[in-house]
Amino acid sequence: MTAASSDSSVPSEYDDAARFPLDSSGEERLIGRLLSRYRSAPALLGPGDDAAMIAAPDGRFVISVDTLVEDQDFRVEWPSGVRTSGYDVGWKSAAQNLSDINAMGAIATAAVISLSLPRDTPLEWVEGVALGFSAALEQLGAGRCSIAGGDVGRSGEISITAAVTGHLSGAEPRVRSGARPHHVIAVCGHLGAAGAGLALLDQPAASGVSERPWSSDEQRCVDLQLRPEPPLREGPVAVARRASSMMDISDGLLRDAGRIARASGVVMAIDSSALTFDLDMLRDAGERLETNPLNWTLTGGEGHALLATYASLEDVPSGWHAIGEVRAGQPQVLVDNQEPSALGFDHFSGV
Repeated sequence: MTAASSDSSVPSEYDDAARFPLDSSGEERLIGRLLSRYRSAPALLGPGDDAAMIAAPDGRFVISVDTLVEDQDFRVEWPSGVRTSGYDVGWKSAAQNLSDINAMGAIATAAVISLSLPRDTPLEWVEGVALGFSAALEQLGAGRCSIAGGDVGRSGEISITAAVTGHLSGAEPRVRSGARPHHVIAVCGHLGAAGAGLALLDQPAASGVSERPWSSDEQRCVDLQLRPEPPLREGPVAVARRASSMMDISDGLLRDAGRIARASGVVMAIDSSALTFDLDMLRDAGERLETNPLNWTLTGGEGHALLATYASLEDVPSGWHAIGEVRAGQPQVLVDNQEPSALGFDHFSGV
């Protein structure tokens, strides 16, 4: 394993005040420092008034909201000893919200961000959230998205909620209900790496399993759990290639394929032999944790790949992987013509 996940990408120009807890700062000062760290495209009317004003280029926009909660969606300190930085949490919040917009075939235009924080949270950690969110916008390809405003409040645990809007450029949104029999199932992005990274992070440092350092592939899996990399340029590409349905994979391939199956009233039949494209990256973690890497590919969440259906194989864009077919029948997911025993993550069942 590695030492703590600290942010080599976070600038080092923090002044001494940044290292004090929030209770020494005050709300106005905290807001000012956050605004000084956010970097994004300008909004029509951004922070400073009671509400922001954003553009709706074709008279419509899509909107999505998501929340990250301490000890539910991330840990400040993992059993492995890795510490989650504010930069990590800011990046992850941006990535998961941008991915939802992308899955509708839209381009992100604006974000508002709400932070709830214990009073002893270091100001430097909170500023890292702003830096990480801003960096994700730039590096993931959402440079046209403005940070239009937000809110801060006190709470017993750290949570960050972001809402992101996006425009459709005159196209129709891609929804989950358009899959039809004989369509091709395809994915774009990483499958299973974030799930393997979660398993590595959750492995106690004192266990014999974690004594040897992580390999480069294992570290890459951890990185993709802490800072996902959704394929943001591919949502509009899928629209141009007439994807019939689409969503992002946040809770695992099988669980999310089941959502398309139910919305479309079809069977989503997946061929496991087509899921080898990321397995090499998962092998070291599988050997360490005595887990079949295919399990992470099928059920691991938080990677934010795209899952879509297309009318024919010829319509599947370059860089995507065809992994199965849509069939007529009662809504369900099949793997190699069998019903799987596990699907993926559920917030309320805990699995």
